[in-house]
Amino acid sequence: MKPCVTAKKMYPSREIAEDALIEARTQFEYKANQGPIDVYMCEDCGYYHLTSQGKMNDKLATQLKDGKIKLQKEANQWMNKIKKR
Repeated sequence: MKPCVTAKKMYPSREIAEDALIEARTQFEYKANQGPIDVYMCEDCGYYHLTSQGKMNDKLATQLKDGKIKLQKEANQWMNKIKKR
């Protein structure tokens, strides 16, 4: 697979990109109004990328509202503590 001219990570489908979006929000700490919030199909490479621009992805918004992102983030923090032992 040839890299995209944008140098962004490429995802072969919307579903995989949305999973990566959710995973990024559970793995990393973002300041308010920063970090990826949606996915889009790139006109240059035809693959999907994450973006911090535009309207928040519906799947992400639902998981944030339901507290699932927060719970997964806490679980990841505990897993990291356990791995360090």
